[in-house]
Amino acid sequence: MSQYQIAVVVGSLRRDSYNRRLATAVSRLAPSDFLFEEVEIGDLPLYNQDDDAAPADSVRRLKAEIAAAQGLLFVTPEYNRSLPGVLKNAIDHASRPYGQSAWAGKPAGVLGASVGAIGTAMAQQHLRNILAYLDVPTLGQPEAFIHAKEGLFDEAGNIGEGSRKFLQSWVDRYVAWVKKHND
Repeated sequence: MSQYQIAVVVGSLRRDSYNRRLATAVSRLAPSDFLFEEVEIGDLPLYNQDDDAAPADSVRRLKAEIAAAQGLLFVTPEYNRSLPGVLKNAIDHASRPYGQSAWAGKPAGVLGASVGAIGTAMAQQHLRNILAYLDVPTLGQPEAFIHAKEGLFDEAGNIGEGSRKFLQSWVDRYVAWVKKHND
């Protein structure tokens, strides 16, 4: 495959989200044949099974973007020891109606940054449980619970020196994971 399209799902709507910044910075560590595109999830209506037969345009767009991707990258904060509602809403929309999930079979990576010392460990674990049910092969190791502290990003928005080696290693494993599942 000459180009790998990666659908990036950021679980935060905040304009200056640490997780959006992390997604952008991590994508810069990937090889040039990987194209990372954030999918919009903030415009989705709340999931309602009654709408499965006639989904909103934003839902059809989300499902099409996921379907066109060769891989997924979830980058999420942790809210109340779990994943944010906006992320769960997007997952539910793209997985429905039952048997028509856009997520199934797409290789995924999971990251998250938080000002808390344990990063987003609980949110990532809950997300991994959901992805397992949805038949999304998810990179297991290395786990990346990023502590958003001074120096995580440099002045240009890249990963700072203190975290670059670890996150480059994570990206290298993720790239190999996506390629393995697309051969």
